[in-house]
Amino acid sequence: MPANDANLVELQRQALQVAFDARTSTAERNRCGQFATPYPVAVEIARYVSHIARDRLPTIRFADPALGSGGFFSAALAVFGAERITSAVGVEIDPALCDVARTLWDSSGLEVVHGDFTRIVDRFHRSGAPNLILANPPYVRHHHLSFEEKELLRALTLRMTGVNVHGLAGLYVYFVLLATAWMADDGYAAWLIPSEFMDVNYGAALKRYLTDHVTLIRVHRFDPADVQFGDALVSSTVLVFQKTPPPPAHTVEFTFGGTLLSPLVSDRIALQQLRDSRKWTVYPRHPRNDRCLSSAGDDVTLGDLFRIRRGIATGNNRFFILERREAERRGFPHGCLRPILPAPRFLKTTVVEADQDGYPLIEPQLCVIDCDLPEPALRVQFPTLWEYLQTAETPGIRHGYLIDRRTPWYRQEQRDPAPFLCTYMGRGVGMQRPFRFIWNQSRAIATNLYLMLYPKGGLARLLQQRPDAAADVFALLSQVTGDELRGEGRVYGGGLHKIEPGELARISASAFIDRWPELRATSHRQHALFEDVG
Repeated sequence: MPANDANLVELQRQALQVAFDARTSTAERNRCGQFATPYPVAVEIARYVSHIARDRLPTIRFADPALGSGGFFSAALAVFGAERITSAVGVEIDPALCDVARTLWDSSGLEVVHGDFTRIVDRFHRSGAPNLILANPPYVRHHHLSFEEKELLRALTLRMTGVNVHGLAGLYVYFVLLATAWMADDGYAAWLIPSEFMDVNYGAALKRYLTDHVTLIRVHRFDPADVQFGDALVSSTVLVFQKTPPPPAHTVEFTFGGTLLSPLVSDRIALQQLRDSRKWTVYPRHPRNDRCLSSAGDDVTLGDLFRIRRGIATGNNRFFILERREAERRGFPHGCLRPILPAPRFLKTTVVEADQDGYPLIEPQLCVIDCDLPEPALRVQFPTLWEYLQTAETPGIRHGYLIDRRTPWYRQEQRDPAPFLCTYMGRGVGMQRPFRFIWNQSRAIATNLYLMLYPKGGLARLLQQRPDAAADVFALLSQVTGDELRGEGRVYGGGLHKIEPGELARISASAFIDRWPELRATSHRQHALFEDVG
């Protein structure tokens, strides 16, 4: 196809992609993981592969297992030229996008296969396995996959690659592994995928595969503030590798920010260092990449001093959480209500004091319905609350996923009030911290927008003996830096940070040990060391 004709087809493709996106809701595309690659990004990825492969790809057998409208094939035509591409195949599950791709690229030799790549890859027989894969796999999170689907994917991946994938992995992890098993030895692949695999436990299998079974050449992480997909809240990474075992003393180029061809910063990391690294987003080291691990392996951490849990998930906050005065006006029994903190954006203080009833001294005071009485008893003893609960049937609240699995359905997860809390998500760069610590002096519990910190072991005993030390504990928590919080947490597109209980637990508690050296001897980690010696 002449270059001018290819440019016209690409313009037509972009127009058809925009029309497709307009017809499909953001929620539906999020569920299906349909986020088209911006054409300039696709071209840049193809150019980089061309640069590193050089004459090792004299002819190209192209493949894209998540074709969409064919953006990566269009980029391959622009960069490599039609004469070098001896075969091309794309797999697409959406029939409408298949029709678009066939209309656009049939004359260019692209074979469009309608189907689910993960269901057909093990019987995908063509004249030659692909030696070039450029792909943006579906960003489908694990909770959009059924248990049966995940078990099939895990079994297939184990059989084809020998990799045992964690059940919480997103669909893109399976795509990378299965497509690599399919492609030809010595071939090249470039994947545009979410950055999360570099930090989370369920990314460990993919990271091990990338360090042990292929030659990982480049890992480029876009600045999270630069969202590659306007409607997908993900931080994106480009992986480039060759399907060949890594050579001795191999190093991987890690880049951050800017573009793939003009990154903000670059560094080379040895494979053994990567194998030993819990998180890969700390590379490359640079002030703009404000990611650092807080603790070394032998440090006492917050997890040694606190039991950390997410707050409660009510299943429907608007229904179960009311203003205290409204609950009292309705005549709801006090024994079926618990004080609860508002969402972090409405909590303007970091020290929550209490009134004589244990409710936070804030306005408005909130409570959550939490009752363990069986329905017949509730109906007789507290008819006003019973009548309110019956209104859950009309809007469909009653049979929500979480609610329908509780007995009785209006009984909440049980949490004791936590003296300290940490917000679960937030934004913040440089000296600004993405999460806030809260000193909770009330009897309020919290929703799952907070992490709840319960002192344990030596710290719990210290606070029992010296309640005034709680102020020092809060001050030490407040000294945790933004870099530490960002480094142990995870980041999403647009610079949104989140931190899970296990991640907060890894943050160094060395400041606590400096303040109270006796805590080291009572930490869980120190007990484990003594047990090992014995």
